[in-house]
Amino acid sequence: MEHPDYNSPLALKAFLDENGMAMQKKFGQNFLVNADARRKIVDQLDIGQGTSVWEVGPGLGCMTDEILGRGARLTAFEIDHGFSRLLREFFSDFSAKGNFTLVEGDVLKTWKAHADEFGAAQRFFGNLPYNVAAMIIADTINKGVRFDRAVVTVQKEVAQRMTAAAGSENYSSFSVLCQWAYSVKNIIDLAGGNFWPVPNVASRAVLMLRRDDFPRCKDPQFFMKMIRQLFSSRRKTVRNNLLPIAGAEKSDLALEAAGIKASERAENLSIDLLLRLSDALTEVLK
Repeated sequence: MEHPDYNSPLALKAFLDENGMAMQKKFGQNFLVNADARRKIVDQLDIGQGTSVWEVGPGLGCMTDEILGRGARLTAFEIDHGFSRLLREFFSDFSAKGNFTLVEGDVLKTWKAHADEFGAAQRFFGNLPYNVAAMIIADTINKGVRFDRAVVTVQKEVAQRMTAAAGSENYSSFSVLCQWAYSVKNIIDLAGGNFWPVPNVASRAVLMLRRDDFPRCKDPQFFMKMIRQLFSSRRKTVRNNLLPIAGAEKSDLALEAAGIKASERAENLSIDLLLRLSDALTEVLK
């Protein structure tokens, strides 16, 4: 089956109508209809012949087509059964050569089992549904999987959180998690008109490069637990947020060892300071 003209909203709508399908708002489905933007974003994946890539939410395959055309071995995760049926037909030639694999279902429920069986990919890619983008990125980091390069297109506000500096309003536990595991850089901003259907929000493509100095702390699992706790109540001080996991005496000892004031708030602490605090807590909790 020939795929539709990925650059034409009219052609995409006609194709879906002909196949008795409709866009599902609950899945956050929006197709990037700007060919130049698609190429620029995929360029950042730095794909060579045989590079293994995971793509989340391929939809009708506009980015899939670009990635496979560069020689990648692609595994796509798609939740929509209708799209999955079409993707199998569009890319059957690549499947026959072993270069295209489709995993149906909610990626949050399927990616880990796939990784356990076949290993994680070198690259991660996704025009990620706005409602689950942060969950997908955080889930892979939390479960110990990092990619050499990841390129994601997300709601601009999510991207701002990914790159936010300590002390800024967008700085959160998600900012810390992303910047702890990766170097995060902005690629391109995309207004709603680059997509069909046109979303109500602006988007931003972001490049994430695997950090070589990871994890920079004695106990990565404890570090992740600590940052979730520290940012759970932003108005509370660091000391008060630490009480549930360390108690008063040990919290005070760790804060003193890390050189952090008890009255400080987590949103003002750099990742280096948070790592130092994690190691200090790990010592006093032994």
